[in-house]
Amino acid sequence: MTLDPMLLAIPLFGLTMAAEIVALRKRDDLKGYELTDSAGSLTQGIGYLLTNAFWRIPVLAFLAWLSDFAVLEVELSWWWLPVVMVADDFFFYWHHRFGHEVHLGWAAHHTHHSSQHYNLSTALRQSWTEQLYHPLFGAPLVLLGVPVEMLIVSWTLSLLYQYWLHTELIGKMGWFGRVFNTPSHHRVHHGANPEYLDRNYAGILIIWDRMFGTFEPEVAPVVYGTTTGFDRQQPFVVAFHQAGVMLRSALDARTGRGRVMAFLGPPGWSEDGSGTTAAEQRAAAQDGDDGPG
Repeated sequence: MTLDPMLLAIPLFGLTMAAEIVALRKRDDLKGYELTDSAGSLTQGIGYLLTNAFWRIPVLAFLAWLSDFAVLEVELSWWWLPVVMVADDFFFYWHHRFGHEVHLGWAAHHTHHSSQHYNLSTALRQSWTEQLYHPLFGAPLVLLGVPVEMLIVSWTLSLLYQYWLHTELIGKMGWFGRVFNTPSHHRVHHGANPEYLDRNYAGILIIWDRMFGTFEPEVAPVVYGTTTGFDRQQPFVVAFHQAGVMLRSALDARTGRGRVMAFLGPPGWSEDGSGTTAAEQRAAAQDGDDGPG
């Protein structure tokens, strides 16, 4: 089982992006598509498929090895899939949170947030290196006895669900958004606004953000991209820029703690205090809102 199931969804991606482009022609109030940006997203998507093909065999081998230590035996049956998907979605929340709040994770996940536009092509702007740590967040389910094949199906369905979230054309969705992730919730997640930083980590179910205090509703218009204003489209720069930032921070550190924090601290942390983390930016913005006008 080495074929990436996402390959089968490529026609769907093409058709829906074409439909979105047509619909956006009537919406001058939305940012829409920009040729260079969209080409950058598609290039990252192609790179994702290629690197995922490379990582797929060692990842499957690792998960198969783990399955030998499973404490239970879950039957490979369709009625288990909804249960597995809910459990997997819980671990996805923590995987996604790791990708934002630990610099080692952000070095890989930064790619997905590097666009200053927000449309269905943005969903294809996938990391080439997240596959290195993503399986670790699936390991608990394999150790519990979930078949590797079922976990792969869950990962694929989760990724497909998250595709449609990357659009400005769909507004708030009422009761549905109380339980499930929606485009409105995910627009917040892609925002560089201080109040939107490190919020709405959900994959399919938004309940995890509500439970763990990371939910933020969409109120102010979203400023897409990163707080550094990163706006490069060269494939290898997009893929590895933040890893370079992390490594330079480690090399410039003067203490052992500084070197460790360069990898395991939050993005924006600096030994000399010159940087600001997302939590610090949110706090500063909140202090400004509470101050005299």
